[in-house]
Amino acid sequence: MQRWDRIEAFVEVVRLGTFAAAARELSVSNSHVSRLVSQLEQQLGTALLYRTTRQINLTDAGALYYRHCRHLFDGFREAEAAIDDLQDRPQGRLSLTSATTFGERFLAPLVNDFLLEHPQLEVRMHFTNRQVDIIDEGFDVAIRMGRLEDSSLVARRLCERREYVVGAPAYFEHISQPHALAELSRHRCLIGSRDQWRFAVDGVRREVRVSGQWRANSGPALLDAALKGLGLAQLPDYYVDEHLASGALISVLDAYRHDDTAVWAVFPRHRQRSPKLQRFLDHLVSYLPQRLSSAH
Repeated sequence: MQRWDRIEAFVEVVRLGTFAAAARELSVSNSHVSRLVSQLEQQLGTALLYRTTRQINLTDAGALYYRHCRHLFDGFREAEAAIDDLQDRPQGRLSLTSATTFGERFLAPLVNDFLLEHPQLEVRMHFTNRQVDIIDEGFDVAIRMGRLEDSSLVARRLCERREYVVGAPAYFEHISQPHALAELSRHRCLIGSRDQWRFAVDGVRREVRVSGQWRANSGPALLDAALKGLGLAQLPDYYVDEHLASGALISVLDAYRHDDTAVWAVFPRHRQRSPKLQRFLDHLVSYLPQRLSSAH
């Protein structure tokens, strides 16, 4: 009995989190996806999903079934990738994810340039400050900054990235510049997506928890607050180089700046030999450093 379309609908609903997202992915209506999943549940004789007005959760049977079925579609994608490899030219879908501001400002233009060279590609970009599970969510590659935590993924260094602790001259009119990490506790710190700032002490990585009255998960907002003298911020070079050169910002604690801040591409091991992905990464290695340096 043919049930591939029903299984695919179920896998996409779980992977993407909603019937609407699955319907967009499969280019069908919401009602069609819902009907396919219901038919699958009837065939299996058990409920796979708990449906509420706000969210969808897996039943125990659904979780078990998903774990097995998702590998089937991974296999299908690998079969398509093998054909791409045989033809030795980028084609099919290229899906990537990264942090929002970095993706919008630096990655999207480079992806668009790559698409002009390879118009047969289908591109999917997803920018979010959430840590994405690229295997479960079906991405080919994620662009990440700093220290990598997931050793199950293959990583390729794309370019260097330096982080600075900066403040405006107006801020330092009211408080002296810090010269030791312990002095951060008496400063107003502007907090971005994390409240632990990274440093190096005698070559050893160290994280210092900072506090302050200002927080936002936006690099441009963080930069604006620092420029207006609201406190200290830790920001990467492509945000602050221009302002350091002009004197609008002052870098402090340079003796503790750590080097583990590169920009990385991470991807599943089974994608390591994909010409499509490798050519795209070569493209980023060639042009991303130039784009970052031209940002200021």
